[in-house]
Amino acid sequence: MSTETTDANAEGSSYLSWQTWDRIKHTEWFILLATVVFVSVFPWVFTSAPFVPSELLGYNSLVRRILIWGIFALGFNLLLGQTGMLSFGHAMFFGGAAYATSLFANHVVADPFLAVVVGVLFAVLVAAVTAFPLLRLHTVYFSIVTLAIAQMLFYLAREPLGDLTGGINGLGVDRNALFGVVDLNEPLTGIAGVLWMDYMYLFIAAFFVAVVAFITRVRKSPYGLILKAIRENGTRASFVGLNVWRYKYAAFVLSGFVAGIAGGLMPMETMFTGVNRLHWTTSGDVVMMTVLGGLGTIVGPILGVSVFVYFEGVVNGLDQIGGYWLLTLALAFTAVVWKYPDGIWGMVTNASERLRSQRGDR
Repeated sequence: MSTETTDANAEGSSYLSWQTWDRIKHTEWFILLATVVFVSVFPWVFTSAPFVPSELLGYNSLVRRILIWGIFALGFNLLLGQTGMLSFGHAMFFGGAAYATSLFANHVVADPFLAVVVGVLFAVLVAAVTAFPLLRLHTVYFSIVTLAIAQMLFYLAREPLGDLTGGINGLGVDRNALFGVVDLNEPLTGIAGVLWMDYMYLFIAAFFVAVVAFITRVRKSPYGLILKAIRENGTRASFVGLNVWRYKYAAFVLSGFVAGIAGGLMPMETMFTGVNRLHWTTSGDVVMMTVLGGLGTIVGPILGVSVFVYFEGVVNGLDQIGGYWLLTLALAFTAVVWKYPDGIWGMVTNASERLRSQRGDR
């Protein structure tokens, strides 16, 4: 073999090495590309893949719900995983945005995009106001008061404001064509229909990709590094001159902003809003989803959401074990978190590193 051929092979292998993979897998452009690929093939894999038993397929609405809950979990993770602040009341942003979106759609204009924007603005307003008393608190006191505020909004929506919110019966939501042009219920045709089902999925997927790109930019920026420093030790961060309160305030508002996107999309998808979206169980669900998948990452919360919603929507309907889906999920959650505190994504990365160590790749 000639020297030129050997050099060419060595150069080619360097492009395919684990070191190259380690270098590119955390870059922003790769994460954005992987997200686009994910939203492109996920509906087909979830609803139509030939290697999955037919009784586990066909749950089209679950695909859209997973993306919406994924946005919610990413917003929650921005606060807990990035800044170390555990909120037990994130339903205040999710449910608040859902009601603002629904009321705007029913009483002003039922354009899906404008209604979602109004819902997001309401969530940002709630975050900007509640941050002032909440950020005076620390650790468990912060967590408990976030829960108290969310429950206060739940009971306000359920009783005193029942005529406006529909109370325990909930609220039907109007939805017109997007910008008066695109009916989101209209199915796509051809290969687009096989992959993405309808325009509603594309509408939600566009928000999902934008949220992942936004959070990745925040994580990679100096601002994201400062949030990590505050998470590790806020006192030391203040010693170097950082205004810790201001950074926590911004992280809290940004987390409410992203959670508000999910809250605004949900009534546009289901055309219904109920008080359960403000209930403490909604806050608990997003905590469980995020911790199950893995804190502090982009992939982890989405994995946790996928597992949780799959159990709730698919396993729940199976004949033999459907009635035990919550027990099964709780056992799986306990086993994963006990063995791998970094969640499912931590389990995957740990297995990958052990395999590479055995192969002598690192």
